[in-house]
Amino acid sequence: MARRVVITGIGTCNPLAREVEATWQALLAGKSGIRDIFIFDASTFPTTFAAQVENFDLAPYVRDVSALEQAGRNVLFAMAAGHDAMQDAGFADTLDADPDRFGVYTGSGEGRLDFHSLTHSIADALKDDGAIDMARFAQAAMERYNALAELEQEPNMPANHLAAEYGLRGPSYSNLTACAASTQAMGEALDLVRTGRVDLMLTGGTHSMIHPLGVAGFNLLTAISTEPKDEPWRASRPFDRDRGGFVLGEGSTMLVLEELDHARRRGAHIWAELVGFGTSADAYRMTDIHPEGRGPAASMQMALDDAGVAPEEIDYISAHGTGTHENDRVETMAVKRIFGEEGARRVPISSVKSELGHLIAAAGATELMTCILAIRDGLVPPTINLDTPDPECDLDYVPHQAREVACEVCLSNSFGFGGQNDSLVIRRFVS
Repeated sequence: MARRVVITGIGTCNPLAREVEATWQALLAGKSGIRDIFIFDASTFPTTFAAQVENFDLAPYVRDVSALEQAGRNVLFAMAAGHDAMQDAGFADTLDADPDRFGVYTGSGEGRLDFHSLTHSIADALKDDGAIDMARFAQAAMERYNALAELEQEPNMPANHLAAEYGLRGPSYSNLTACAASTQAMGEALDLVRTGRVDLMLTGGTHSMIHPLGVAGFNLLTAISTEPKDEPWRASRPFDRDRGGFVLGEGSTMLVLEELDHARRRGAHIWAELVGFGTSADAYRMTDIHPEGRGPAASMQMALDDAGVAPEEIDYISAHGTGTHENDRVETMAVKRIFGEEGARRVPISSVKSELGHLIAAAGATELMTCILAIRDGLVPPTINLDTPDPECDLDYVPHQAREVACEVCLSNSFGFGGQNDSLVIRRFVS
């Protein structure tokens, strides 16, 4: 028998708030964290807005701020969310657990990319004919680049810093399966706990792609919204007929997963039980989801089977819901494949990306957090900006306002570029 796995700690740092309850109240109120980009000058880019974390101060969350001077925003947000998750789980003062059986698994993106040093080093090395003098480039780069900052850009650094901060000596993993990363991390962390390899996992996601290379890349892919510049909070419009792409966000959400008996022995507060994980590959194209939704449907079905839950038992679906034309249409189709036409119309579905933006590698963990809170409070967050229904997206997406829903079991979806699909099933904890 697989061991039961519960969630005993949650922490978050995102464009709406620095902690769980404030985030939840903002989501229920339909607030948006999207505004003009201030992290860099984006005035010449097609997209000039994003969902950013403002006025962040790392000091309250770590023992030694100086050790993280060169860390990227992805690390900083993970340290904040990880701190709050560990405190929430009851590890504020001491690690009341075997550190060799406490691991870390993050879905995390790259850290700070030193675009400034790169471009200035290239400019210094340009010849009159436009070619680059590589010797001059190497000299300029050696003068400008910081070795530790280069190390900090690696996606595994958030997991490494979290492990060091809390003395967690169990397995340490990191993956970057694009927008599905933190859902995959949590699903694989679930398997590590229930198969007995560890007793606890600190898991979730962290990311920030709000930098010149990130915004330029997604603009070239025509994947992110460019309008309306004068009302950026209206730019993320999942399932709306006039949607124009997703809006970049940043932040982190971390959770403590714990084997049930271990949690009971130490009297931990239990938020919910994680019961099912499904994962699949589209095996199709790098940036396009399979037009028949076979990958998303497969991950949802696997998660339901793993949980031993029938489709009609799902009370709420946290959609991937990016706001791109293709994703929203195909996710709708995939839900219908699994739930049937009538069943798909019954279950409320919403996308908090309409409020938070797309946190990329951190999106899935943040969206699972909303499922946990929906179960606790019997409320599901809205999809804001859904003003003009798309005939191809004809399900119940909880437009504009939060809704009372008796939630016992929820399904959370994450689908990433490259064709990675991951789904999780979470249910109210019943002893």
